[in-house]
Amino acid sequence: MTFLRKLLLAVLAYGILMVPALAENWTLFHHYNFNKPQFIHSHPFAREHLVVQVDQGRPARWNLALSNVANVMNYFGSDKIQVVVVAYGPGLKMLFANSPFGARIQSLNAQGVEFDACHQTMLGIKAKTGHFPRLVPQAVVVPGGVVRIMQLEQHGFDLLKP
Repeated sequence: MTFLRKLLLAVLAYGILMVPALAENWTLFHHYNFNKPQFIHSHPFAREHLVVQVDQGRPARWNLALSNVANVMNYFGSDKIQVVVVAYGPGLKMLFANSPFGARIQSLNAQGVEFDACHQTMLGIKAKTGHFPRLVPQAVVVPGGVVRIMQLEQHGFDLLKP
């Protein structure tokens, strides 16, 4: 095998192995700065800021969390509140591609709600199953769910743990 061919195979293998998970949006993961929160959706007129913690693997809890999000969006108006839902641990299953809540997630995302997925949880799933989970296209990968919640709280977000 020629050197060039070996090099090409090594680069391809490295690229395949370095893809952390199957998600559409890695923007926050690759450019994460704890001191400067970034968001997928701009909310320049938001007066209220809410981070919703989803850490349980029960669909009834996911339903409650998404209902809470819809209720605060309706109360304040989508231009007056910024909502970030952070899923980690067993709660990450809510953001799996086959989630029964995919349509609600898509609808809330269209209204400006951000859905963050914990990369640390994804690594744990990969260690157990041999592959990363496939997520809904609206999922935004962050380095860690708890770290993201800490970051947002330090920057004025109220925490809701349904």
